[in-house]
Amino acid sequence: MMNQIEDLYQKSRKEQKLIIGLMSGTSMDGLDIALSSFSGSGADTKINLLKFKTADYTDEFRKHVKSIFSKRNVDLEMVCLMNEQVALTHAKLINEAITEWGYQNEDIDFIASHGQTIYHAPKSLHQRVELPNGTLQIGDGDHIAVNTGIITLSDFRQKHIAAGGEGAPLAVYGDYLIFSKQGEDRIMLNIGGIANYTYLPGDLAASKVFSTDIGPGNTLMDQYVQAHFEGLFYDKDASIAKAGKLNEKLLEQLLANEFFSASFPKTTGPELFSLDYLENAQKLSGTSTLAKEDVMATLCHFSAQGIVEAIQRVLTDLSKPVLYLSGGGMHNPLLLSLLKLQLPEVTFKTTSDLEINPDAKEAILFALLANETICGSQVYFGERQGVPSIGMGKISLPQ
Repeated sequence: MMNQIEDLYQKSRKEQKLIIGLMSGTSMDGLDIALSSFSGSGADTKINLLKFKTADYTDEFRKHVKSIFSKRNVDLEMVCLMNEQVALTHAKLINEAITEWGYQNEDIDFIASHGQTIYHAPKSLHQRVELPNGTLQIGDGDHIAVNTGIITLSDFRQKHIAAGGEGAPLAVYGDYLIFSKQGEDRIMLNIGGIANYTYLPGDLAASKVFSTDIGPGNTLMDQYVQAHFEGLFYDKDASIAKAGKLNEKLLEQLLANEFFSASFPKTTGPELFSLDYLENAQKLSGTSTLAKEDVMATLCHFSAQGIVEAIQRVLTDLSKPVLYLSGGGMHNPLLLSLLKLQLPEVTFKTTSDLEINPDAKEAILFALLANETICGSQVYFGERQGVPSIGMGKISLPQ
């Protein structure tokens, strides 16, 4: 039997690697599983998405994760148990996907697992000057490696924090390598639970590139639907929001947070943009009795306004910018119409136009981070706070 370190070394040297990327976001609708082939690294990286699916979670699993998600006070025993359970669940879903796609586990070289974020605590949120930035993703990499037999890279965000970042967003690393194009200024907008974008100047200068969170994407809308509309996890096709009306007083209060005026790059999460945040805004604006449909309409406008204002801050530096959408929020027709209405100077496309499935993009990006770490390559982004030039991901061996 080959020594595991030797096996890792030999796989790192392969001309073409098969890597599974995993992403489980704040909506917890399921596990995104993307199988891609990788050749090269850095600016010479070539990626081919071979298979993709979103594997469903059971209601019981989702309930357990939600019991410890984005809360300051939780059952510590449940955190401990779910660190293992998330990994075991993901390993099971990976094994099923590999079989469904007609592969064998030994065909796959690496797994790149984002894990499940349960708490994100940059200094800008926790406000404890004497304590560092923090973030926690559960879903132990060793459990995935042992239960799939595949070398697994996980816990990507810790290195980012260790090197001076805030642990998010990490899209800058993959977006720059995959999507930069000479002569075209691009904004890679991902609308997940939190909305973020990567700024890619057409002169390809890595020192100018940055990624930043810009506000809530789907998280507040999803939280509100789950709390007030039984059996629903999100507002499909914005049917609830479209039945309501914007309330300007509530919108103004929702936007009255210093996060929106903070400089780029910055990061946030549902720890800030929670139902408590909404409840407080309703109290301050005198809108606590607002119809649920009107609340949903206003929350959609809130997400749109945060995105629009953040993009407008960089438009003066861009020439004929093209915005490429990805993430679940791109399927919200009301949100998309509001963005297009308020950003007429921007051309809207999706990453499908760049031959990357927009729903698979984040899973692919973590596979790319794993490829960079395995190959030992590094892109220099300049000496800038929040964008450390590092490789990320802890390596777990199967046996």
